Amino acid sequence: MTVENRSTSVLTPLWERQLPTVAQPVDVMTLLVEIPPGGRGLPPHKHSGPVFGYMIEGEMLFELEGEPERVIKAGEAFFEPGGDVIHYQDANNLPDTASRFVVVMHMVPGQPMLTYVDDDELQARRDRRAPRPQ
Repeated sequence: MTVENRSTSVLTPLWERQLPTVAQPVDVMTLLVEIPPGGRGLPPHKHSGPVFGYMIEGEMLFELEGEPERVIKAGEAFFEPGGDVIHYQDANNLPDTASRFVVVMHMVPGQPMLTYVDDDELQARRDRRAPRPQ
């Protein structure tokens, strides 16, 4: 990314991705998510559209269907494709510090921003989950 410097502002690309196809029109919501120290985050869920996020402070244990769990640290960006992909984990990875992140969610109008996944669906799709660390 090249930006002509006409001020003292510094533009630092954190992450770039081609936007997947989303329904038209699309609703967009920006959320601040705060997870208390050692908090487990939300239960497994899905989003109707893609989600772009930025970790403000702390660390999050992050896991999407088909991908190994990983730690996202303050200053890092992340992405969820949405649709039929299950988001398994968004736990605070730190036992003594709160974690905060911002997400920009693209949503199908009239659908909720997230839908929880029930035990039957988790069981039916267990083969799609990446192997768990030992």
